[in-house]
Amino acid sequence: MSAVFNQPSLVRRIAPVFQGFDGFLAFAVLLLAGAGLLTMYSSGYDHGSRFVDHGRNMVLAAFIMFVVAQIPLQRLMAFAVPLYATGVTLLIAVALFGITKKGATRWINIGIVIQPSEILKIAMPLMLAWWFQRREGQLRPLDFGVATLLLAVPVGLIMKQPDLGTALLVLAAGLSVIFFAGLSWKLIVPPVLIGVIAVTLIVGYESTLCADGFDWRVLHDYQKQRVCTLLDPSKDPLGKGFHIIQGMIAIGAGGTGGKGFMQGTQTHLEFIPERTTDFIFAAYSEEFGLVGNLILIASFIFLIFRGLAIAAGAPTLFSRLLAGAVTMIFFTYAFVNMGMVSGILPVVGVPLPFISYGGTAMVTLGLALGILMSISRAKRLTQG
Repeated sequence: MSAVFNQPSLVRRIAPVFQGFDGFLAFAVLLLAGAGLLTMYSSGYDHGSRFVDHGRNMVLAAFIMFVVAQIPLQRLMAFAVPLYATGVTLLIAVALFGITKKGATRWINIGIVIQPSEILKIAMPLMLAWWFQRREGQLRPLDFGVATLLLAVPVGLIMKQPDLGTALLVLAAGLSVIFFAGLSWKLIVPPVLIGVIAVTLIVGYESTLCADGFDWRVLHDYQKQRVCTLLDPSKDPLGKGFHIIQGMIAIGAGGTGGKGFMQGTQTHLEFIPERTTDFIFAAYSEEFGLVGNLILIASFIFLIFRGLAIAAGAPTLFSRLLAGAVTMIFFTYAFVNMGMVSGILPVVGVPLPFISYGGTAMVTLGLALGILMSISRAKRLTQG
C-alpha cells in the first residue's frame, strides 16, 4: 500500500510567518504612514528625491519590523546586554575619536559613519527590561539605583556630544521601564516638584536668566538659547526665534479645515524651515488644518493605547516592561515634536514618527514596531 500525503496549501505554510502581526497595531501604522507619504509629497516634491527616499525608508522599516516580529522573546533578551555594551562602548569611542559637525561630536567612522546614540533608543529599554526580569520577585531599592546608573551613563555621554533630542528620547525610554517596574511614587514626586519649581523660576525670572553673560553652567549656550527663545521668540524673530514663529504661523494659517493638499503657502514659499524633517508638522497643519490634526493625534493615541494593551497582556515581566517602554518612545517622539513646532517646548530636533524624513529614525521605528509585534505574537502563542 502506498500512503498518500496531502501537501499543505501555500497559505497554511506561510500563515505562521504572519502570526507576529497585530492587526490593530498595523492599522494605526498604515494610517500614519499614509499621512506621512501625503505630507512628504506636498512639502518635499521640490526638495530633490525626498518623497521617493521617504517611501524607500518606509519599505526598509517594514522589512525590519517583519524580521524582528519573528524573533522569540528569549532571543530578544539575549540581545540586551551585548547591544547595550556595544552602544556604550561606541559612545565612549565617539567622545574620544568622534567626527565633529556643526559643533557637535555625534558620529564615528567604523568603516561606515554611524551615530551610536541611535542604538541606545532600543538598547536602553532592552537592557533595563532584562535587568528587572532577572530581579523579578526580589526587587530592592538598590536594584532601582543600579537601573538608574545604567540609564545615566549613556544619557550623560549623549548630552556631552551634545545631542539634547536623542538624550531626551533615551532618558524617556529608560525612565518608562523603571516606572513600569514599580518605582515608588515617593521617589517620583520630589523630582517632578523640583522640575515644576525650576520651570516656574525660569518663566518668572526670564529677563534675568536670559540676559547676555548670565551663565547657566549645566547647559550649553545653544541649549540656553533654545529655552530663552521658547519663552520669547519675538526677541530674535529673524534668527533664533524664526523656526518657532513660522511654525506657529503655519499652524494658525491652516484654520479648521486647512488650505488643502499642495496649497500651503507658508510651506511652498519656504517660510517653514526644515519643512520635510523636524517642522513637517507645521506643513501638515497648514494644509489639513485642525480636522487633520485631530485625525493625526487620534491615530497616535490609537497606536499608543494599542501598544499599552500589548504590554498589559504580555506573558513575562521582561516583555511587559519592554512593550511599555517601546510604546512610550512613540509617545515621546510625537509629543516633543508637536510641542516644539507649536511653541510649547524648546526646539530639540526630534522627528515626528512616520511623517518626518529620516532613514535612521525610520529604522528605529521599524525595530520598535517589530518588538511590539513579537510580544503580541508571544501572547497569542501562549494563549493558543
